[in-house]
Amino acid sequence: MPRLFSAAVLTILTLLRAVPSFAEGDPPIAGRWEMIPQKSSDIDLFGAVGVEIRQTGSSVTVIDTWGKTRSFRDSLTLRPDGTATRLPVTARVFPSNVFMGLMMRRGTEKVVSASWQDSGRTLRIDERYRLRGSQGETPVISRRIYALSKDGETVTYTLSRSTRRSGPPVRFVLKREGSAAAWVMKLDDDWAIDGNLPVNAFLISLQGLANRSAPRLYFVYPEKWDFLYTPTVLDYYREKRNYTFTELKTPEAALRTFRGSVKGYVVWDRAVRTSLIVAFTAAGLEKAVVVTAEQIPLAEREGLKCLADFRGKFTGMNDVAIHAWAYDEYWKRCSRDYVVWMGGESGKIMKPGVADFGIAREAFFTDLSTLPADTAEFTLADRIMGGMKPLSLVMGWHSYAKDKERDFVRLASHHVLRVEGLHTLPNMSFSSLTPASKGFVWKNNHNVVAGRKYIPENKTYIALVQTDGMGLGAWFKPGRGVIPCAWEVTMNWEWLAPAMLEYFYGMATPNDYFVGGLSGPGYMYPKAIPPSALPEVVAMTRRMTRDLDLPVFEFMDYSEGATVEGNSDLTKEIVDAYYAGMPEATGFINGYAPSYTFAVRDGKPLVSYDYYLSESRPEADAAADLKELASVNPKRPYFLLVHIREYSDLQRTKKILDRLGRGFEVVPLDVFVELAGRSPTFEERFRTE
Repeated sequence: MPRLFSAAVLTILTLLRAVPSFAEGDPPIAGRWEMIPQKSSDIDLFGAVGVEIRQTGSSVTVIDTWGKTRSFRDSLTLRPDGTATRLPVTARVFPSNVFMGLMMRRGTEKVVSASWQDSGRTLRIDERYRLRGSQGETPVISRRIYALSKDGETVTYTLSRSTRRSGPPVRFVLKREGSAAAWVMKLDDDWAIDGNLPVNAFLISLQGLANRSAPRLYFVYPEKWDFLYTPTVLDYYREKRNYTFTELKTPEAALRTFRGSVKGYVVWDRAVRTSLIVAFTAAGLEKAVVVTAEQIPLAEREGLKCLADFRGKFTGMNDVAIHAWAYDEYWKRCSRDYVVWMGGESGKIMKPGVADFGIAREAFFTDLSTLPADTAEFTLADRIMGGMKPLSLVMGWHSYAKDKERDFVRLASHHVLRVEGLHTLPNMSFSSLTPASKGFVWKNNHNVVAGRKYIPENKTYIALVQTDGMGLGAWFKPGRGVIPCAWEVTMNWEWLAPAMLEYFYGMATPNDYFVGGLSGPGYMYPKAIPPSALPEVVAMTRRMTRDLDLPVFEFMDYSEGATVEGNSDLTKEIVDAYYAGMPEATGFINGYAPSYTFAVRDGKPLVSYDYYLSESRPEADAAADLKELASVNPKRPYFLLVHIREYSDLQRTKKILDRLGRGFEVVPLDVFVELAGRSPTFEERFRTE
């Protein structure tokens, strides 16, 4: 008898221990949750369901709220220990589908029990009741399961009934109430000063203010925008990051929605294009939207006051005089971590895609020439870049009407600054505040197997690389994933736009290999970096390539001009510095157009491009070019590194490669550098005086 008594006590204690206790706080699933429509079953009339779960002492309360304007509230308070409780039916509504001819019967009872599972991460509720149809009543057994996801971001609410034996499961995915709520708007593809630029500029300035503390306003850019990804990244935010977006249709609706983020307005002068660039600086500092004279009534209807008016102020002044005025007026108050070159198109066109980020971060805006021959503009540009913190970011792009990319990046590198282009880079104020998923790890698609011996054969090995950053050109064009190709990663996105970089890592195919670049922790020219600053640049590059799993790293240095009219080769001192400072690197690549720097250290090669595949080169000609290169370089194996211009596509590239025949093999870039390191048939060469 004592033994039986002890066993019974042990069983009771075990059962008691199996019921979770939350005396020290709520269970993990507690809180208010709202439905994510695109991930949930259809609810017909009510459209949505919200759930609140709260623990009070030994009881748990669950409230399902079906619908918003027309709604039904179903509240249960139960002991979550499996105890059956009889509750009266007080309403006839069958909320999960009111368009079915089913109703609860008022005046009857339902038997309900609840139990915690998975240490408070899952709540199960079982119910027995009678459901009335047109032929009378039917007994029903139903079960609700509220399950918290592993990352704690969502709850899956599954509803099953004994009477529903077919069709998809009834399942609703919910997120924390109020979390990841944002607005979306489509921008018009008219960027002319005498066209729709004033509206787009107004909206982009509003976006920068709306997104200062949280990601709230996202734009879908036109189909032909440089960065093609804004519609698909929107889908990613919805489907993978659980954002719910409300669409805004008009500038008036947008301003009304984000009125609390705006203090006033700044007027720019349509007759003086550069006044808009100055207005962007003022907008960030004064928390203002930019408007033209025609848009002032729109701003004042919302109670905004004029904080700066540039109408007529810059008439007759050249760009350097205007930017000098802006420098004297605003520079002291601007960020030293970010400066924006609002370049790109000129004349009547401006495409200020990156302006939202600059406004959000209170950056100084300019489009000064960085060409030394433009003495006055260059002097002020040099002064501005020289006033930034080392390794801070130059956002945007140079003016196509004033200087060249090489002038712009060379001056930035001279001041140890990182270029993050382009001027059309969209939605960065939004993406910079959206972190990567919890627990996400940057992982490349490695093809080299540790421990395996790679012995090159007597053939020409080809590796393909598309540079110019993520999201441009070929990534979204036909053929990606069909053949091995390497893609340059915009490494600063690890912290500048982590969720967006996760999007690219997540959609990569096994044939997509990522390479780090460009020349530093961002776009830089190593030969233009002061030698005393190079070790810090290399150290930061090493940290970022390790974090992002990028063991192959890429250089491009046009500080002495392009390959044809200049010298894009690297010095031995620079090459040695990167080899010494990045011991985990498995190899390096160099150039844009063909370049001539080659080296190998401990089986880790540095290989320059031997071919630049433009988007306009006829397929037959391109194939003949590659065959001729193989003829000029008769030693086997021959390592032929090909740069694919971003406007090309891999479907077309494959057609070219298919013309080569035997003796050629396309391999992933990591395999390419492994083979080249084992059998370096190239001649070592560096920049010579």
